[in-house]
This record gives sequence, structure tokens and C-alpha cells, in this order.
Amino acid sequence: MSKIKLSDLAKELNVDWKTLAEEIENITGKSIKKSNVKIEEEIADILRMTYGQEEEIEEEVVEEKEEGIKLFDLTHQLNVSFEDIAEALKMIDFKGEISNFTVIDKATVKKVKEALKELERKREEERKKEEEKKKRKKKFIAQKIEEKKEIQEREEKIQEKKEEVKKEVKEVQEKEKKEKPKIEEKTIIEEKLKEKEETKEEQKKKKEKFVKEKSKIKEKPEKAKHKEKEKKEEKVEEVVSKEKTEVGKELTKEEIQERKREKEELEALRKLMEVSNKKKKRKKKKKEEKVKKEEIEEKEEDLKIVEIPELITVRELADLLDLPVNTIMADLLKKGILATVNQTIDPEIAMEIAEEHGFLAELKSEEEVVESKIETQLEEEDKENLVERPPVVVVMGHVDHGKTTLLDTIRKTDVAAREKGGITQHIGAYKIKLKNGKEITFLDTPGHEAFTTLRARGSKVADVAVLVVAADDGVRPQTVEAINHAKSAELPIVVAINKIDKPGADPERVKRELSQYELIPEEWGGDTIMVPVSAKTGQNLDELLENILLVSEILDLKANPNKPAVGTIIESKLDKQRGPVATVLVQNGTLKIGDYFVAGMTWGKVRAMFDERGKNVKEAMPGTPVEILGFQEVPQSGDGFVVMKSEKDARTLAEQRKQKYEEQLLAKKARLRLEALEGAKEINVIIKADVQGSLEAIKKTLEELSEKFEDVSINIIHAGLGGITESDVMLAAASDAIIIGFNVRPDATARNAAEEEGVQIKTYGIIYDIIEDLEKALKGMLEPEYEEKVLGLCDVKAIFKVKGAGTVAGCYVTDGVIKRNAKARLLRQGVVIYDGEIISLKRFKDDVKEVAKGFECGLMLKDFNDIKPGDVIEAYELEEIQREG
Repeated sequence: MSKIKLSDLAKELNVDWKTLAEEIENITGKSIKKSNVKIEEEIADILRMTYGQEEEIEEEVVEEKEEGIKLFDLTHQLNVSFEDIAEALKMIDFKGEISNFTVIDKATVKKVKEALKELERKREEERKKEEEKKKRKKKFIAQKIEEKKEIQEREEKIQEKKEEVKKEVKEVQEKEKKEKPKIEEKTIIEEKLKEKEETKEEQKKKKEKFVKEKSKIKEKPEKAKHKEKEKKEEKVEEVVSKEKTEVGKELTKEEIQERKREKEELEALRKLMEVSNKKKKRKKKKKEEKVKKEEIEEKEEDLKIVEIPELITVRELADLLDLPVNTIMADLLKKGILATVNQTIDPEIAMEIAEEHGFLAELKSEEEVVESKIETQLEEEDKENLVERPPVVVVMGHVDHGKTTLLDTIRKTDVAAREKGGITQHIGAYKIKLKNGKEITFLDTPGHEAFTTLRARGSKVADVAVLVVAADDGVRPQTVEAINHAKSAELPIVVAINKIDKPGADPERVKRELSQYELIPEEWGGDTIMVPVSAKTGQNLDELLENILLVSEILDLKANPNKPAVGTIIESKLDKQRGPVATVLVQNGTLKIGDYFVAGMTWGKVRAMFDERGKNVKEAMPGTPVEILGFQEVPQSGDGFVVMKSEKDARTLAEQRKQKYEEQLLAKKARLRLEALEGAKEINVIIKADVQGSLEAIKKTLEELSEKFEDVSINIIHAGLGGITESDVMLAAASDAIIIGFNVRPDATARNAAEEEGVQIKTYGIIYDIIEDLEKALKGMLEPEYEEKVLGLCDVKAIFKVKGAGTVAGCYVTDGVIKRNAKARLLRQGVVIYDGEIISLKRFKDDVKEVAKGFECGLMLKDFNDIKPGDVIEAYELEEIQREG
């Protein structure tokens, strides 16, 4: 390897050698303190690229004639990006150079197609997981809602009983209040009567004493006795009368005093009773309030929602659930896991523990956790900290309607590009600056296929969709698909009516056709912005950009640059000199050099950042796309990008994701099926038919069916003519829809894609069968049915007419196996012409039971002779299946 001195390179680039030393330290991590140090030629090339002065290297171009196909042609043939094909070649261990002019043979093309299918399947795995979580969450919430209803009914019954008990208690208390003073008065009167009786008995005893004294006196004469008796009797009467008067006086005073005392005692008793009743009422109210609070707390505890991150320790889980650490460790021991306080645990086990303690647990990725934290912080923070971020725009539309030309013309209008040089690198996205100082970020891959793959991985990248429609061509099938994709992603649509400079341009016709798809222009009273433009001449391009900014202002796109960065991987590749490189669109926060990050199943440290002009950048603000060096492995497009606190956290989270992906690699998610529609609130349907009349009839019957079942809404996501294609299957996978075909069949690629994605395709020949099956499915009465299993496909190459026998088709088996006596359909341009069975199958002159893929055969169809070269014969058999769900 040749080397060059740092001082010589500095002279060559007209840069100070110390700045070059700093750049080398950022890239390689090695510090250089002297100018005479020699560096490798690869690093010198990187430095030349960064400072915009690349050496002109003359290379001899050798024309090699090889049989095969160029990668450039293969990308257009398969309608995929060059990066996807390059990644597929790496997966199959392709050792040659990978460029647009690389020629590969047919065998490698087949391997590349299989690798591309694997890539698409991998990109769908995460979305499937999220949908599983959503279904589980819905079921859990439904259970909680039922429990909540039961609790409310119990509470109402308890409250009714409490009110009845309160009424009874009040009645008893009022009776006691009325009866208690009466009982006390009676007791007082009885005591007084007893005292009076005692006084009477004492007076009788005194009288008896006086009588006894009289009988004892016998010595005195009778006269004297008589006189003395009279005197004594008088004295006795006076004494008795005095005693009586004195006793009467004493009784009246005592009665008065006793009455006063009784009144005072009664008042005191009443006061005590009232105080005790008030205390009891207060106690009862406090108890009732406590019971209500406890019940409310129990309800809140029952419906507590917890977001569990992918990376969590035992202590963090205990703090999150507000439980002691010992209880969490005990629960882990029950599951056979011995963990310390600071040890990380599997997030699924953490979810199980949370659900055992009455929480509604939800597993969230680190990106979602960070985004939710940032959103809550944005709500709490002042508006001064928020900054407007540029909108992210995706350009969609039909083939040859001018998407790429429009993007190229928009690039030329960039003010910054005029000042600092044009865009030199293709990094998947770029940012332009307008005359008013505002910026817009465009996704550099036009078309809705790339956008769909990003959305299928769960990343919301774009904010606004620009729909390009040619004024001389109108609305085409891919235009309708682009509208459906944008609507399913809930994006505002700005229509650019292109090619208005052509002679046959008719913008009003385009507006009329778009109004059929609920895109009504503003001048007609609608809410869709439609701008007539010319991508070739640049006419009205400023007006289009201003309208995009207007839509973004309505959306109020803001971000906080003072937070750790969160973004999305737009594109990724493996560079020979720089290693894994990826383009990241920063959506919130600020990305800086030296930050540790996680992207999907890989992690790394930001070594260097470059913008779309190849300039070295030290930090990236929200809405800025940058190319990053420092990944451990090549990430996938659509992966979330989030900055972590430390290298340890980033590495452990990436390892956990990789382990989980390996465990769930073969797991398939059960999508929406016709046999399990009972209880569904919303059904998404894609309709494909052979003619327009049948399509309109099916749409009308489905609308009537949705009116019949009020609780169920049937959404027709897409309706079109022709056979079922792979793009239909991908749209159904992204929207969780069922595909209904009327007199049409899916091709081999669509069928394989449906099997991989788990999308159900139902084909019919009678409209009433569609209505009957949907009605039975919605009522939950769909009986077990026969499901057809496709055995194989063969192309008709030649026709041979045999006297007395009929027409023999000379076929080449392209997929699967063709069996004798199997059922068969004859397809002509994707439309079913015949449905019957194979009565004869031969290979050369011998009768055979089956013919495998890659071999030729001759076959005859029962009672059918109108076979033509180019037809496709599909062999299938019926298998009885039990109803699912």
C-alpha cells in the first residue's frame, strides 16, 4: 500500500496539516502530532473527498463481453433500488465488484431474487410484532372494560344498599330521640311517687307511737286523763298539722329543685345525643369516603398502563411498578430466574410480572420510549425551546409522469447549492433552502414502493406527500395506488399537475378524475391543493414549494434541538473504504460526533457525518439528513435510530434485539382472515375484477352489506381491474386487508408474497358467493370449507390437434408439479377462461402421474379445446380445512 506524507497532502489540498490531523483522528481514532507522518492512500482519498478536491485518476475502461444482465437493467426490471440489489449480492457472497455496469448471469439473478424476497420478509417482521402487540393490547383492554363494567354494577348495588341502610338508621335514630325523653320522664315520676309513699309510711309510724304512749298512762284520774287527752290530742293535732304543713312545704321545694335538675339533665342528654349522632354521621361519612377512595384507587390500579422499555433492570422495574425490589426478585425466582438488583432482564418476563400485579403492560422500543419522553417534555417545556423543523416530503405518482425530473429541477432551485456547489452524493434524502430562508427535506427515492417499505417497518418518515400527475395522461393505475398509500399513512396530499407545457395538456380533466378519489381542489370548495407545474421549464415550481410550506405550517412541525437525537435510517450500504455507512434523517434532538446510538439490531458511535454535498458536519439539527460513519454492521432502511447514554447500553440493547430476532425468525403472524371475522369492528378489503361492471357491482354490494351490519365498517382500500399482483399483496400486508378477486387469479410472485406475508386471497366466480361468505363470516357462521392448494403452473408453448382426441397442449412446467387427474384452470392474461381438470398427462410417449418443475409435458383438458400459445395452466387440488378462530 502506497503512503503519502501529511504535509504533502496539506499542500495539495491547501489546508493546514493540523485540521487534517483532527479529521484523521475523527475517522480512525489515532492522534497525529507531527506533519511528516505518512498516512495510507485510502485515508488520503477520504480527506480529498471531504475537502472537495479529489485527484483525477485515469482509469482504463476495458469492455468485457459477457452473457447476462447489467445491474442497472435488473433494478428497472425488478423495480427495486440499487442498494437492495447490492445487499442481496452480499447475502449470496458475490465476490466481484458491485456497480450499475456489473454483469451477472441468470443463476445469480435467481439467487438475487430469492435474497430480495428474504430482505422483504425481514422488513415485515417488526411490523408483524407490533400488530401482535396491538391485538393483545386490544384484548386486554376489552377484558379490563368488562371487569370495569362489573365493578360499576357492583358499586351501584352497594350504594343502593348503603342508602337503604342509611334511611333505616335515620328512622331508628329519630324514634330513639322521641322515646328517650319520655322514658326518662316516666322514671323520674316513678321515683317521686316512691318518695311520697315513704313519707306517708313514716307519718303512720309516728301516729302509732303516740297511741302507744296514751295506753301506758293509767295512774291519773279519768278527768285529768280526759283533759290531758284533749290537750294532748290538741297538741298532737297541732304537731301533726305542723308536720303536715312542714312536709308539704318541703315537698314543693324539692319538686321544684328536682324539676330544674331534670330539665338540666334532659338538655344535657339531648346535647350529648346530638353530638354523638353528629360524630357518628361524621365517622360514617369518613368511612364512606375512605371506601370510595379505596375503590377508586383499586380501579386505577386495575387500569394502570405501564410502558416497559426493551432494556430494563430489576430495580428499574420495581420503581416503574412502585413495588419493593424483593417482590420482583421473588417473582423472578418463581420463574426460575436468579437475578441481582442491577441485572437486566428479558422485557417479556417483565411484562408478565407487571400483568400479574394488575398492570396493563406494553412493550415499547427504545425509540418509542425516547419519543414519548421527548413529547411529554415538549408539552411541559416553554414554547421558547421549540424550533420549527423542515417538513419531510415524498414524491409519488405513475411511471413517466415526471417524478424524477421534478426532483432534479427542485435541486437546481436550491439557494445553498448555488452558493456552495451542487449535490455531489446520493444519500437517500436532501435538504433545500428557499429564497425566504426556509428549508424543505425531500426523500430522494421517488415512487411509493420505497415509501411503503419504510412504512411497513413502522417508521413514519414523511410529513407531506406530493402526488405528480401528468396533464396529458391523467389518472393512471399507479396514481390510484399512490393515493391509497398516502391515505393509509394519513398524509396530507399536495397535487402537482405536471407537463402543462405540452400541447395536449388538460389540467381540468386531471382535477375531474382526481375528484372521483375524494381529492377535490380548493377552487371547487375542497381542501386539496393542486398546482399546475412544468418540471421541464420550472414553471410554477416556486408556487408548489410555497404550498408545501403552507401545509407544513398547518401541521405545526416543531422539535427541540436540546435533546438526544431520534431519527430513521433512510438508506444503508457497505463501502469498501469506509465500512458500514447509513443515511439518517434526524427527526428530533441534535446528533453530534461521538454520540453512541442504536439502529435496529446494530449499534455504533458517530465517527464522522457528511451532508448531501459531501461536506463534513459536526452536528445535525432536526429535519436534517446526514450520512454517518461508525456502524458495527449495516442497518436496514426504516430502522429507528436513537442516541443512548453509554456504549454499554447501546451494545446490550442491540444484542437483545438480535437475540429476539433470531428466536422469532420463523414465527408467523396470523393476519385477518375471512373465517375469523366475528366481532371485528373494521374490515379492510382490496377488490380486483375482470371488467368495470363487475367491479362496480361488488363495491355496491359491499356498501349495502356495511349498512346492514351497523357495528361493522367495510373499508375498500383499493379497487382495480386485472390480475392480482405483488403490489396488491404488499398493500394488503401494510393495511391488514383481505384480497377478493372476481374472475381473476394471482400470479406466481403474488401467491408467493401472500404466503410469506400471511395475506388471504379469496377468488370467486359468482357475486352472490361473496355476499354469502361475508354475511356468514360477520355472523360467525362460516362453516368449514374446502381450501384449494396450488400444485403448479405451466406455460403453453405449442398446440397439437389429434383426430378423435382433441387438442393437446405442449407445456413447460415453470413452478411446482403438474399431476394427472388434478383440477386445472386456464388463464389468459390473468383472466380465468376455463376451470375443469386434466384428463391426460404425457411425457414424450409415456403416460406419467406427474411432471416436475423444469420439464416439458403434453396434457389435455376435459371438454375444452380452445387452448392458445401463451396461456397459463394452473393445477390445483381441494383440501378440506376446519374453520379457524
